[in-house]
Amino acid sequence: MKLLRATSVIAWLAFLTPTANADPATTAALIAAAVEQTKHTVIYDGSYRRIAYPGGDVPADRGVCTDVVIRAYRAIGIDLQLLIHEDMRRDFAAYPKLWGMTKADANIDHRRVPNLQTYLTRQHAQLRITATSNDYAAGDLVTWMLPGNLPHIGIVSAQKSAQGSRPLIVHNIGRGPKLEDMLFAYPITGHYRFLE
Repeated sequence: MKLLRATSVIAWLAFLTPTANADPATTAALIAAAVEQTKHTVIYDGSYRRIAYPGGDVPADRGVCTDVVIRAYRAIGIDLQLLIHEDMRRDFAAYPKLWGMTKADANIDHRRVPNLQTYLTRQHAQLRITATSNDYAAGDLVTWMLPGNLPHIGIVSAQKSAQGSRPLIVHNIGRGPKLEDMLFAYPITGHYRFLE
């Protein structure tokens, strides 16, 4: 009975963190794709635009925090626009009702932090939020609440802060994609590890 119970617990933990054993090469490619974005000028612009579906993107010189994530995942063959849109079409009621939408919209849904959070949680990619920097692994996604109740998202990099204690984050908080020491700069609202 104890063996069966232990096996069940292990299976349950694996279910909760399906990407805990993600391929290191895939994780490295995700991080590299995120860091590459910091080398380009991107004007912060979250305006609604009609884009292709699937595989659509706003112009490369425009974007917000979610676009950093979307573009990094696209570089490793994961289209969050497609995944989120299809999940929202299947169960629109599971997603936040913050924008007055009545149905899924492939042009914008994946570019909203609360929708990304909902999708990642529905994929069992959610991890514990802690105040311990070592709990945030390279390739993890972190969400924050900025002043004025503005949700934000970034990708944990493999690089560390000057003191070597915190991982640097790739994010776009309004000045284009940057690699910065800001993991604990704002209240963390989500921690995720997602690789299909």
